[in-house]
Amino acid sequence: MTSDPAKRRYQEIAELLARRIEEEGYRPGDKFPTERQISVELGISRSLVREAFIVLEIEGYLDVRKGSGSYVAAGEKISLHIPKADYGPFELLQARQLLESSIAGFAATTITKSDIIHLRETLDLERRAIEHGEEDYTADRQFHRQIAEATQNSVLVDQVEDLWNKRENSSMWARLHDRIFDLSYRAKWLDDHAEILEALRHRNSEKARLAMWQHLENVRLTLLELSDVGDPDFDGYLYTPAQAAP
Repeated sequence: MTSDPAKRRYQEIAELLARRIEEEGYRPGDKFPTERQISVELGISRSLVREAFIVLEIEGYLDVRKGSGSYVAAGEKISLHIPKADYGPFELLQARQLLESSIAGFAATTITKSDIIHLRETLDLERRAIEHGEEDYTADRQFHRQIAEATQNSVLVDQVEDLWNKRENSSMWARLHDRIFDLSYRAKWLDDHAEILEALRHRNSEKARLAMWQHLENVRLTLLELSDVGDPDFDGYLYTPAQAAP
């Protein structure tokens, strides 16, 4: 398949699969191959197939049923045009993993007592939101922004803000997140934040960098696992994360 530089890779995969649905005689209600099968067949990562499936679901080609699989949807199909401003959730996570782990490592060398106090206050806000069962990610976003602010570099702050804005404006991220019903993962992410803060408090650059990298790796694995559809033999390792540089 020839790559179009104007399109993201997952969009090309979505168009390929949409043509398969239209040209190979699939009827509404027919079971579609699993993400694992498509991944192996095309020799591409599981996360790339996941993002293509989300596109096909949004555009009316597939009906994704958790625990059952993906089925050809009934009804009129709409254009596979995905706005250029939209990004795949795993594409965003990879970018955050690369950027924010470096920012955390640098922040450990520049952080002030005031920064640490503000991060503790934000962590308490996040903890209270979880205890009250509020699905509010304001404190989560604030925590990551404050780490960038601790670098005293406004360009890095803007980059973190931009990635969060892309996440909040992504229809693909929203569709993936809608499939998650078990919110217990948030307590684990809170523990991750506490570990990051502890490394920053001790001004340990390497531990802060690795703690942030592992936190975003945990986010990635959680989304892959909790959003899994119709594949009891799920293999999270089929997706290659951003590598944690030595």
